[in-house]
This record gives sequence, structure tokens and C-alpha cells, in this order.
Amino acid sequence: MALDFLTKKSKTKSGKVETHLRWWVSLVLSLALAIGTWNPTQHHFIGYISGGDPLSGFNPFFILIMIALWIMAIKAIMQSIKIYGAIIAVAIIVAFVWGLAQYDIIDTSKWSNLGWIATIGAGLVIWLGMNASIMWKKATGVYTTDATDED
Repeated sequence: MALDFLTKKSKTKSGKVETHLRWWVSLVLSLALAIGTWNPTQHHFIGYISGGDPLSGFNPFFILIMIALWIMAIKAIMQSIKIYGAIIAVAIIVAFVWGLAQYDIIDTSKWSNLGWIATIGAGLVIWLGMNASIMWKKATGVYTTDATDED
């Protein structure tokens, strides 16, 4: 089936079976947070809140939910890849976009394109922050990237 990559399973050394679906779910959630916060189409959280009374109806609820989601995303980034890793991730994304622009695959002279690049790039940095410890475990066998007393 074409969607087998979504449900592919791996067996860990301890015998636990895990699915690869979590990679895709975390990518979709990361992009949804970034695109939902701001995007060039003007259908986003910041536009929704700034367009009316931010303290009416469910707006305070939505504001608190978005703040909580961003706190979790920033905490994941700072805990797993730290500020230097985030800067390197942004630099890699910029270099990739630069390469695409050099081959005229994307047009970076349009502000809307730059807005989408920044929004999707932010989503990818969030995704990397959420999954860096899992990637580190796959690459090195060490599960955690948390600081210890020895650091």
C-alpha cells in the first residue's frame, strides 16, 4: 500500500515495537503551530486576535492555548538542541532556500514567498526540537540530550 511508510514499525533493542507515525504526526503538529500562528494568507491566530477585542468570547482561551503550545515548543527546542542548534538549523534551512533560489525553483523576491519560507522554516525548527533526542538516540545509541551535573 502507498501509505505503508506511515505505519512502518521498528523493534527496539528492549523488544518494544514503535511506529514511525509519530514522526509524521509531530511534523504536522509543528507545521500547524507555525502556520496557525502566522502565515502570509492573513488567516492566522495573530490576525484573528488583532482584528477584534482580544478579551471577548473565547479569545482569552485561544491566547492561553497558543502561549502554552509555544512554551512547550520553545522548551523542547532549548532542551534538545539549545540555541546553537536552533541557529544551525535556521542556517541550514536558509542555505537550502538559497540553493533553491539559485536554480530558480523558488522566487525569493516576493514577500509572500519569504513569509511562507519563514513560517515553514519555523515549523521545521520546532519539529527538530521535538525529535532531536530521538534522532540522537538513533545515531549514537544515547537516549537523552539533557544536561547533567558534569556539564
